[in-house]
Amino acid sequence: MDYLEWFYKRVYELRSQKGVSAREMSLSLGQSESYINKIENKKALPSFTGFIYICEYFGVTPEEFFNTQSASPKKTKELMAELEKLSPAQAEHVLQIVRDISEK
Repeated sequence: MDYLEWFYKRVYELRSQKGVSAREMSLSLGQSESYINKIENKKALPSFTGFIYICEYFGVTPEEFFNTQSASPKKTKELMAELEKLSPAQAEHVLQIVRDISEK
């Protein structure tokens, strides 16, 4: 897997899921209005500190950001928090529903 290529795409996908423009996100991070656009268009990479701020903006940890198995790490985190509140029987029921959905 080309992780660098994946990184650029991941920023775009998470920003799109959040429903904000690249300009809006850039300004929210305290950067120039073209900051995120340059990242998504493979013209720049954020510093490590910049990356941490990007993760905070998306509401995910760096580990969640790099989880290639999760298309929507913030939704996965929210779902897990709700699942932890369920009884074992309820959790089993939800698991069966998810399995049914993913098989289709």
